[in-house]
Formats: sequence, structure tokens, C-alpha cells
Amino acid sequence: MVFLSLIVVAIFLTASSPAWPQGKPEKERIRFGYAARAAAHSFPYIIKEVGFFNHEGLEVEVVRTAGSVAPMAMISGDVDYSMMSAFLLIPASIKHGDIVMLGALQRYATMFLVARPEIRTAEDLRGKVLGLQRPGDAYEFNARFALRHLRLDPKDVEFLYLGSNEAMWTALEAGRVAATMLTPPATLFARNAGMNFLVSLSDLKVEYQGSTFATRRSFIRAHPNLTGRVLRALVRGIYFFKTQREDTLRILAKFLQTSDREALEETWKHQAADLPAKPYASESAVQAVLNHMAQREPSYKQHRPSEFIESGPLRELDRSGYMDQLYRGSR
Repeated sequence: MVFLSLIVVAIFLTASSPAWPQGKPEKERIRFGYAARAAAHSFPYIIKEVGFFNHEGLEVEVVRTAGSVAPMAMISGDVDYSMMSAFLLIPASIKHGDIVMLGALQRYATMFLVARPEIRTAEDLRGKVLGLQRPGDAYEFNARFALRHLRLDPKDVEFLYLGSNEAMWTALEAGRVAATMLTPPATLFARNAGMNFLVSLSDLKVEYQGSTFATRRSFIRAHPNLTGRVLRALVRGIYFFKTQREDTLRILAKFLQTSDREALEETWKHQAADLPAKPYASESAVQAVLNHMAQREPSYKQHRPSEFIESGPLRELDRSGYMDQLYRGSR
């Protein structure tokens, strides 16, 4: 009788228990922002298109959080991870304390000082108008460095702030400005239009931390496994960008919304050349950004690069041998 009662209880418990889901578990959902429609910010989009996020069990929504919106979207929790410049990240991190760099792509400035066809020398540029994006930003930092390289004082030219990098090429093409700072694919258009390339910041190896992978410290603590999987997908995406040219060009065409093959190749070549296999943020490059900011606001001198970098998750991935194994297979 006791035995029969046990059978009845077992049947009841089985019937009343919720059934386990069949098949694969539901993917974790995250939102990944990017601050600019540029190749350096294309990685979340490329990784999603190729399926690397999906391989990590992640369902990712990639959203544009343009310019100064990028750190605000991170602080509010509207995005979980983001591509943004150190120039945008640092002030928000100082104010709110939670935003941090997990890694970075560009250690060196990669812009070109490009001038109208009639501007052939530094002396030709003296007294002319130079188009920039916004006061005090990375474009202005690079422009000032390029001018000094040409033995010009920044006061020798007039700065005109145009609001966006797209507007800078348009202004140069239309003759509204005599020179500006350009990145691919605008560099191709400039070359085809007979513009003169006066200074390549890439050749000068000027340290300045550009695009970074950002998140919140609190999010890393709450989701360490998720953060590791996101970084694994990102590292794999960098490898894909560097080694799978045709597939990368196809996806870049969608992201940049252009079918111009030459422009896409120019963009890929320029970006792939500077991509690090191990995307650690550089303290010296972050210090260069802090030095730049301190020119306008001395309080930035009080801060150190380590305050804005959390390289622990990337170091852990590195120690696992994952990155070395990726590139070992391509030799």
C-alpha cells in the first residue's frame, strides 16, 4: 500500500512540474551601440552579420547612438556595450564613474590633412580657412598637430566648425574651406578630385586613443560570463575583418550605405592596416587624449589612464590562448 502511494505521489509531481524547454536555450539579448557610421565603429554590425554573436548564444540589436548621445545611452542603460571614442568616454566616466574601456582599436591618429588643388605648400595654406567638426574634438587635435608639422602655428589659419565629418568633405569639395581633415572613404573622393594630401597622421605615428569598446563597470560585475563572450565575438570579428576581405567589403557596403567599390577598398585597406590582433586600450594613447582635454580644462591633469581602462576580461581571454590560436591558424 505504501509503495502504491509513492507511485501516485510521483505521478502527481511529474504531472504538476513545468516541462523543461526543448531544444536550445533562449539567447541572451543585449544592445550594442556605435557612435559613428565609420569603419572603426562597424564591428558590432559586422559581427552580427557574420553570426559570431549568435555563435556565442547572444541576440544582439545594433543601434546608432551618434556623437555625444553614445555615453548618455550607456549611462542610462539603453545600450549594454558601445563603440565610442575615448574623447567621448572620458568626460562621461569622470562625471558618472561607471563607464569604462574594455578594449580599443586605434592607438594612433589616422586622419589626413587634405587641401584644395591650388594649396600645394604650407605657405599656400597660411591665412586660409580650415574646416573641422567641433571645437576641441579629435579632428581639431589632429589638425593642430598637422599644422605644427608643417611649421605653421594654428593661428595662421581660420578654423570653421561644420558639425559633422560628412560636412567636412562636402565643404572642401565645394570650396567653402581650403583644407580639412579626412578619413576613408572621403580620402578616395579627394584623391580623385585632385586634392593635395599635405600630412598623413598615420605616417607620423601620433598616439591618440580612438575607437574603444565600452561598457559599465557595474555591468561587467553583474555579467562576467556575458562580457567574456562579447569580447570573444569582437576579437573574432577583428580577425575576420583582417583576413576575409571580400566578405568584409560586402558587409561594409551595407553598413556605410555605399556600393562604390574603390571607396570600400580604400576604407578596408586603411582600417585593416591598423587593427590590433589583441585590442588592448593603450595607457599612453589615453594619456594623449587627457593631455588634449587638459588644454581646455586643466582639471583633466588630475586623472590617470588606468581610471578609464578595465582590461581584466580581455586579459583573461588572452590567457586562454584564444587570440593566439585564431592567428596561428591563418599562418
